[in-house]
Order: sequence, then structure tokens, then C-alpha cells
Amino acid sequence: MRTFVITGGTDGIGKALARSYLERGDEVAIIGRNAEKGAAFLDTAARLGAGDRAHFVLADLSLIGETRKAIAEIRTKLSKVDALVLCARFFRSTRSVTAEGFESNFALCYLNRFVLSYEMTDLLDAADTPVILNIAGPGSDGEIRWHDLGFADGYDGSAALAQSGPLNDLLGVGFTANAASRRVNYVLFHPGLVSTGFAGEYDAEMSTRVEALRASGKPVEQAIVPILAVLDEPPREPLSAFVTGTPISLDGPGFDQAAAARLHTRTTHLLANAAANNDKRSNLNRQEY
Repeated sequence: MRTFVITGGTDGIGKALARSYLERGDEVAIIGRNAEKGAAFLDTAARLGAGDRAHFVLADLSLIGETRKAIAEIRTKLSKVDALVLCARFFRSTRSVTAEGFESNFALCYLNRFVLSYEMTDLLDAADTPVILNIAGPGSDGEIRWHDLGFADGYDGSAALAQSGPLNDLLGVGFTANAASRRVNYVLFHPGLVSTGFAGEYDAEMSTRVEALRASGKPVEQAIVPILAVLDEPPREPLSAFVTGTPISLDGPGFDQAAAARLHTRTTHLLANAAANNDKRSNLNRQEY
């Protein structure tokens, strides 16, 4: 029996993957911020006779603190993780900043994936053939705003979300280059246009575009077929990337080692500063109390 941890597991691709592996007899933990959808997942598992193999962890993954609490809860439920599947995303037409000071797309679609990737390596290393599968659109021509990662100037929701593609490409490169784990293979995966829930908060113009995308996207059940194939037989290479199941080259500028090192340094500094600020707030709250 294999063990899976899936973010964004209450909707779309994540939900379909979670159900598929439960039906196969595997153990699945999903992480999400909607308690009702989490309860529905557990109810479905119970009807499948898989109630003892299903777990739901309630967390807002746009918050680093909650991401780390989710990891701590996962540790109480699982002794190993065969596959960590990163699916969570949420679009916003209007710029939003989390309580920790990060732009929400950057926090949810990149920072939480960085934290989960690096801070769950011990659980992954306990498995026989561990893999991290990051669904984030590898190989895109998206631009990284090095001077303004959080789109404080001239926010555009589509551009902010698109930036998560190249950021996660570099996350995969950095994870491998830093030898975060000698055993975990990292897979970047682009599922193509899929008719998912398209979770988000949209203005009128974007709502129209989303409905058109939903109508033209392939069904989730079709989209997960190549994902299941990759998870069932993880590539032997430390880092690989796929677009709808077809391997793509890692030789392009989007997989540059120097850029990956730059991003890793910037990210660790951002996380350290956020942790320090959180400690200051906690100390102030205790003093006021």
C-alpha cells in the first residue's frame, strides 16, 4: 500500500487523484481549507470502504504557518509518504495580501510548495520510491518579476498566476541541485487545459473567460490518466518535466541553475523574515495580554 499527500485534493485534479488511489487500496491524505469539502471526501472514502485510509487536514496553504501546522498533523497520521502531489491554486482578479504579508498567488502557488517540498523530505525518504509531483505548468515562457515577485506594482491576476509556472520550474531545479534528498525524484507536470473547478474570485471579464476555458477543457478523468502513469512509475531521473504526459527538455532558460540558486536564496530570506515578524507579533500579543 502506497501513501499519498495531495494539496488541492478537494476539487478537480487533486480530488480525482485522491479518489483513484483510495479505490486502488492506497492511503490518502488531502490538505484543503474547506471543511465541508473535506468532510465530503471522508464520507466518500467511508462509502468506498476506505475510511481508515483517508485523512483530511484543514489548512489555508496560502499561510506558511498553517502549511507547517499541516505538515505537523501529517506526521501524526503517516510514517511515510510515497508521493507528495502539489495541486492547490486559487485565482484572484484583485490583488490580495495574506496576513503574513505575501501576495496570495505567490504564497499559495509557490511558497507553500517550497515549504512542503523541503520540509517533508524525511517522510518521503522513508518510502521506497518517493516522488514529488508538482502540477504547475513547466516549460512555459512566463516571466519572473525579480524586482516585484508579489506584483505590488501593476497587478494582473493572470500574470501573477502565470509566474508560478517558472517559479516552480526553478523550485524543482533547486531542490535537485541542493540535494534536499538523495532519494526523492522531483516531477514537474503540465496537465494542459482541464475543465476543473477553476477556484477563484473573478471579475466579470475574467468570469466570461473562465467559462469558455471550462467549456473547452478536457474532462478531469481524462487529464489524470498521464498523471497516474507518472506516479505509478516515477521517472528515475532526479528531475523531470512533462506536458500532458510527454517529457520535455530541461535544457531551456527556464531551468537555469543560477536562476534557481537566486530564487532559493530569495525564498529562504523571505521565509526567515516572515518567521521573525511572526515571532515579533506573538511577543507583542503576549505583552499586551
